[in-house]
Amino acid sequence: MAIPRAAREVLSLRALNRAMLARQMLLERRRLGVTQAVERLAGLQAQAPNPPYIGLWSRIEGFRREQLTEALRRRRIVRMSTLRATLHLMTAQDALAWRPLLEPVHQRGLLGSTHRKELEGLDRAAVIAAGRALLGEQPRTGAELGQALGLRWTGREAASLAALIRNNLPLVHLPPAGTWNSHQGAVLQPLGDWLGQAVQAAVATQEDMLLRYLAAFGPATLADAGAWSGLTGWKVVAERLRPQLRVFAGEDGQELFDLPRAPRPDPDTPAPPRLVAEWDNLLLSHADRSRILGESHRARVFTVNGIVRGTVLLDGFVAGVWKIERDRNRSKKNIATVLLEPFGRWSKADRDGVEREALDLLAFSSDDEGERHAVRLA
Repeated sequence: MAIPRAAREVLSLRALNRAMLARQMLLERRRLGVTQAVERLAGLQAQAPNPPYIGLWSRIEGFRREQLTEALRRRRIVRMSTLRATLHLMTAQDALAWRPLLEPVHQRGLLGSTHRKELEGLDRAAVIAAGRALLGEQPRTGAELGQALGLRWTGREAASLAALIRNNLPLVHLPPAGTWNSHQGAVLQPLGDWLGQAVQAAVATQEDMLLRYLAAFGPATLADAGAWSGLTGWKVVAERLRPQLRVFAGEDGQELFDLPRAPRPDPDTPAPPRLVAEWDNLLLSHADRSRILGESHRARVFTVNGIVRGTVLLDGFVAGVWKIERDRNRSKKNIATVLLEPFGRWSKADRDGVEREALDLLAFSSDDEGERHAVRLA
């Protein structure tokens, strides 16, 4: 028998905040392998190469950059378009299982893009088959793929032809693309070809995805699950799972789903200062971000040109942004500075805690043993 909404336990904003931080390993760093951590986090958004490394540094005790690079090279983790039709690092198993379920997201993204008009009247199945054959011959960059297809479909934009392939085939960005400080164009290869027999394909359902989402980001509404994945149809999925889920109410009366045994710490649990990476899924996986980010600060984090800035967490909530600046002084010594931009007045204890994290981040990210490190408040 369903529990009436009025009788459900109400979770405060702080309770939701602490639950998510615990699952995201931001209340305390954990001793985990890289593949296990990426699986637990349900992927890391990865438009740029360095933020996933920083995302793992903020969550894993003693994390070293070469651990993630090695996992990418050994094909345990892959970089490809998945959730929200955006680039993510995923475990090989999750990529194989989830990418077919995310096909509607990629199709919808293509229809809503600037390529839609250019692809009108095209025999898409023929183009996709040709693109698959070309990539079967050898991995290619998107530009190379588009140019090769353009030789057959003359008069069509090469970029649009390549976009059609990218949105219809699961394509891995092969290392070194996606590794630390690598900014070269990605070479693409179909997921199955890259993994070969190393990983067996798993059959997954949208129910499986909802359970994984709640484990990483819950308690959450169905709108939150849609914001995280880009998928629709979560109401039917939740109704099938309802008997095995726990249902709470939010402060505004919204229905929140969760796993019965998932961590839900006391709302007064201390949350240490943390520097969160650019484009971190912590800020991108809920329709209502108020559990981590106040609406008044949204425009300072999500920029007009599509950047999601690195953020500072104080008492579990976004309290500022950060970035690293590197240059040389007059004596030609390399200097790296974390520039902090608080959204309000920080206490001395908070400022000291953030500065310690910032100096640790500079040590983690430095490639120069003689580099000088500094922290500055804007």
